[in-house]
Amino acid sequence: MGTAVLSHGTHGLTTRSVFASLAFRFGLATVSQSEPDRLDEIFHDKAVAMKETGYWFQAGLVVAWWVSLAASESVFAAFQFPGIGPLAFWAFLIPDLVLIAGGSMLRAYVRSALLEYVVLGAFGYASLYCLNASLLTGGGVLPTVLMLLGLAFNLFLVFQDSLFRNSTASRPLNLAKTLIQVLCMWSVALVAIPYVLLTSFESTRGPQWDAPMFIGATLFVLCGALGLRSAWIMVRDGLGTPLPLDQANRLVITGPYRFVRNPMAIAGIGQGVAVAIMFESWPILIYALLGAVVWHTVVRPVEERDLLDRFGAEYEAYRNRLLCWWPRF
Repeated sequence: MGTAVLSHGTHGLTTRSVFASLAFRFGLATVSQSEPDRLDEIFHDKAVAMKETGYWFQAGLVVAWWVSLAASESVFAAFQFPGIGPLAFWAFLIPDLVLIAGGSMLRAYVRSALLEYVVLGAFGYASLYCLNASLLTGGGVLPTVLMLLGLAFNLFLVFQDSLFRNSTASRPLNLAKTLIQVLCMWSVALVAIPYVLLTSFESTRGPQWDAPMFIGATLFVLCGALGLRSAWIMVRDGLGTPLPLDQANRLVITGPYRFVRNPMAIAGIGQGVAVAIMFESWPILIYALLGAVVWHTVVRPVEERDLLDRFGAEYEAYRNRLLCWWPRF
């Protein structure tokens, strides 16, 4: 990510400017009024930087996944389909490394729509294979879910320009759609996927009202309240929903957005961490933290570019005033 972004605009920058730009990108600082032009030079092509980052990140994850499969018997067992032998599983090693990891790494440095479709097609094939294998064997839910998430991620990378549309519905309808969105997101991201991770790694434990459960439940409720409050403010003041396909028509800077730029992202990641604490699960914690990295490095730049295009100086001033992850009171 750093190579892709900094090579774009750091020629001739001072050391101070480089560190300031990195701090701004990771949400640890705002832009001082003396350097906006220099930082705009670095980040003026956020869509390109986002795709480069996403493909680079994806290539690294695929390689790390195969390494973990080879290094850990428990990880390997968690990704197996009942009745399909290990040899058939390892037959996907070279295709994965060449088409998905290699194609993603190449796309991180070469702008090519063809490469994007090759990688997308590879994920599509892998997803169909896993779905079919799960139907035939009655198992292998974890690899199937992983492939479907990869497919969704690549669909976002390829078609992200067409994902942002303003809402045209009334406030009551937007509220109903938002509640459905929240219910679906919580059901998938905070129930279904953690359950698959727990059962796949044979670490399921029932409710035990000990310290981890109390701490995790408290954090879950607090973060859930933050997420619901932020969603309501988006409906009330933004005249839209949190979903990019039905997004707000007004820049929302009230409620939790008065203190931090991305309260809903903080709430979602916090709930994921809370579930990991409740069940004392390292796989769920890794899943939650990976979600934070993906959102910050891939999704956030696209959202910020769209907000800047729609609201211009108003959003620029708001972005310069508040941080991404750390509230200012």
